[in-house]
Amino acid sequence: MTLRFIGTTSDDGECPTLYEIVETGDIVVQGDRLTDPAALAQLRDVKESETFVVIPRELLTRFAPKE
Repeated sequence: MTLRFIGTTSDDGECPTLYEIVETGDIVVQGDRLTDPAALAQLRDVKESETFVVIPRELLTRFAPKE
């Protein structure tokens, strides 16, 4: 799997960041893990292998693919 850096709204090199999987075009999101139990309880159809991250809306509006 090859990752291509798309963009970040972080000025100091930390998260949040978006990457693209070159081979598939899928997007990988780096961000702070969602740990609030009340928020996690509201999520649906969660698989054992999944985790959730919080990213600022600005990151998506600036860098997410438009297609």
